[in-house]
Amino acid sequence: MITIEQEIGIEASAEAIFAAVVDLRGYGRWLPSSGAYPGTTEISSDPVAIGTTYVEASSAGVRRGTITELVAPTLVTFHQPMTMRPALVGTIDITVRYTLAPAGPGATTVRRVVSLTLPAPLTLVRPVVLRQFRTESMRTLRALKAFAENHH
Repeated sequence: MITIEQEIGIEASAEAIFAAVVDLRGYGRWLPSSGAYPGTTEISSDPVAIGTTYVEASSAGVRRGTITELVAPTLVTFHQPMTMRPALVGTIDITVRYTLAPAGPGATTVRRVVSLTLPAPLTLVRPVVLRQFRTESMRTLRALKAFAENHH
């Protein structure tokens, strides 16, 4: 298993940040689409709860996600295995966990941990895949920071 850990300080309350992260229908308000993240669809419940499912389909594959942990306003975990295109490449097992901790008055540290298991056909391109995941993870944190600091 591969783990990518990143964190960012945000000048906003954990409650406001957490609300943005768990509002799957509202991601378009703060996270612009990209090649890796085209948007979230087929959300099974709103508001989300443990067991809520969703779909994120990109040109690289389809992530069918489930919320597996939810402790407002400090923890949310998304398990989102990604079936690659073409399907014979296999599935990347992906878990994304956000933890939010106080960092002083009105500030929060957000840690985003992405855990991956790559299928064998991706072994040779592992460095490229990891770079893409790191880049997208930091893009997500920076977008969350910009949104939360401008809307709290």
